[in-house]
Amino acid sequence: MGILFSRDSADRGSGRLAGPNLENAGAPDSKNLRVKLVLLGDSGVGKSCIVLRFVRGQFDPTSKVTVGASFLSQTIALQDSTTVKFEIWDTAGQERYAALAPLYYRGAAVAVVVYDITSPESFSKAQYWVKELQKHGSSDIVMALVGNKADLHEKREVSIEDATDYAEKNGMFFIETSAKTADNINQLFEEIAKRLPRPTAQ
Repeated sequence: MGILFSRDSADRGSGRLAGPNLENAGAPDSKNLRVKLVLLGDSGVGKSCIVLRFVRGQFDPTSKVTVGASFLSQTIALQDSTTVKFEIWDTAGQERYAALAPLYYRGAAVAVVVYDITSPESFSKAQYWVKELQKHGSSDIVMALVGNKADLHEKREVSIEDATDYAEKNGMFFIETSAKTADNINQLFEEIAKRLPRPTAQ
């Protein structure tokens, strides 16, 4: 695949050093991108597991419920030698934290909206987040629709066709992942990286 992973600061930081509204510092560099990415979705769909698998190569079935939001970062190198540093805000899925979400998706270059393929309710919630992003997110935000827990295909309740259709209608790309088996996790972030707008050199 030609993707190099470097384990960046993977602290579950409290946000003291880096607030949620990080902006690119200095002049744009078309070969070294730094992008703010936010994960949205219902509680329990596996957002934190996806991030942990991507950043640390780990799967924790006892993963704790995220409170507020957690921050991790990871850098990947694409085949054209572009490096992309993802600054990832993993938001809490519970209803009581929903009002905080705009603090994290405001100014984000990428939104990853996650649902659980065994839960139609989580797919409905994903559609709610897409509408919120369309109303309040950046106009050029890259959006991905992710059906997680693909390893539970025998319990599937959301069809690939329905999800693909919804993603196409809303200008998103769609992928199914399994944080448990690591299936398509790296591919998800590589695909996002390829779709990012490149700054033009002055």
